[in-house]
Amino acid sequence: MIREMMLRTLLFTALTVSAVGQGVFFKGASVLDGTGTPARQVHVRVAGDRIAAVGANAKPSAGDEIVEGTGLVLAPGFVDLHNHSDRGLGDDPGAKSQVSQGITTAVLGMDGGSPFPIAPWIAARRTSPVAINTLVFVGHATVRTKVMGSDYRRKASAGEIDKMATLVEQALREGAAGLSSGLEYEVGSYSSTEEVIALAKVAARYGGIYVSHIRDEADLVFPAIEEIIRIAREARIPAHISHIKLGTVGVWGKAPQAVALIAEARAEGLDITADCYPYDAWSSTITVLIPNKEYEDPASVKKGLDDIGGPQNVLVTNCREHRDYEFKNLEEIAKMRGKSPVEIFIEIVKSGGASVVGKGMKEEDMKIFYRQPWVMIASDGGIGMRHPRAAGSFPKVLRSYVRERHWMDLPEAIRKMTSAPAQRIGLRDRGVIREGAFADLVLFDPKQVRDQSTFADPSRLSVGIVQVLVNGKTVWKANAPTSERSGRVVSGDELSSRSKP
Repeated sequence: MIREMMLRTLLFTALTVSAVGQGVFFKGASVLDGTGTPARQVHVRVAGDRIAAVGANAKPSAGDEIVEGTGLVLAPGFVDLHNHSDRGLGDDPGAKSQVSQGITTAVLGMDGGSPFPIAPWIAARRTSPVAINTLVFVGHATVRTKVMGSDYRRKASAGEIDKMATLVEQALREGAAGLSSGLEYEVGSYSSTEEVIALAKVAARYGGIYVSHIRDEADLVFPAIEEIIRIAREARIPAHISHIKLGTVGVWGKAPQAVALIAEARAEGLDITADCYPYDAWSSTITVLIPNKEYEDPASVKKGLDDIGGPQNVLVTNCREHRDYEFKNLEEIAKMRGKSPVEIFIEIVKSGGASVVGKGMKEEDMKIFYRQPWVMIASDGGIGMRHPRAAGSFPKVLRSYVRERHWMDLPEAIRKMTSAPAQRIGLRDRGVIREGAFADLVLFDPKQVRDQSTFADPSRLSVGIVQVLVNGKTVWKANAPTSERSGRVVSGDELSSRSKP
């Protein structure tokens, strides 16, 4: 009895210390709660992993860390709807390129590629936690290759689709948040719309959403948008377009038509949204430039290069067989080698391919997309990616599109980074600042925050992000990551029902 009473006393003391002291108290900051409403001059207290108090009369407790926020903005942590840190988190669990730009939650398994099975991946992440929260989608291309092996360059049979559906169901049961696809890429491009609908129906039964790098982002972008609308309609599933863009000369300036097409579907009652990254250049494999897959046909290659505005708009970032090509564009490489850009393209493909950055979008189109309330901000970056979006996406929006160009005001930009993506995937108690919500927070200087990453130096970290908390622990402070690994894996069964942004 005495021993039991002592244990209860110790437990009560521990809980009291946790609840009363050793929290974090932000005073004097302009607080943007993530909903799009104007900033308020209130204090915010964090206790444990939650926000304990928000208000002008909130008080710190004994032992709290006091953070002076005068002149700074306190916002919810940024939720990156499209992130490729799947492998990088193993090498850099502190995720410095992510937390330094304010990301506190990363959505992984994008573009149709994911870990599989899901359960061991989640278990491994929980055994070896990282600095940011993560959740994962199951990839269409992943389950397709599990079923079809190397024989994927064709439409799947009914039996094969049934097997894929079984794997998608397994992934959803194990904790995947939904289904992703990359229909422009090699494996997914051979699938029929009916195949994707069948798999999306499985995700819909589990309350998941469908996220897609659609089948074309260039000359055939409008049929590709129509396809995802059809998938949403027939599978009865919320659908989300990854990194919406108009990527070739033939569709530049047609953002109003794309917006109208999606707005019509939304008016019909379909739940269609999108995200957009803040760069006019994409990053992918060199072969995506040639939609007909005739990679060694000079005429097809010339058309692909013309469609993006010329070989000077294709920057090689990773080429295993030709390291001297890296960070040079195809026009520069061609001059260096005394060959045509078409010949260089074909040589690169024959020797194993390359990762490239293609400057293929117009900022006026991006501006129109960003001004839609249903378009959110995401990076399509990740740890180690050779594109400036990997380390600079969210600060670039705050610097360029808010402070300098006024494409949107600061409360709306923060909404697009926080509550909107959190609601899109059903995250409970994240993406907002309110009592009881998880303490994922970003303190930044609105006058100084800026990206520093460039195409020549894509890993250069941003500045102006003062402090970042994930689940109540500081993971970034004084321009450096801390040793905290407070991120959690959010599994699908922890997500709430989705609401329409």
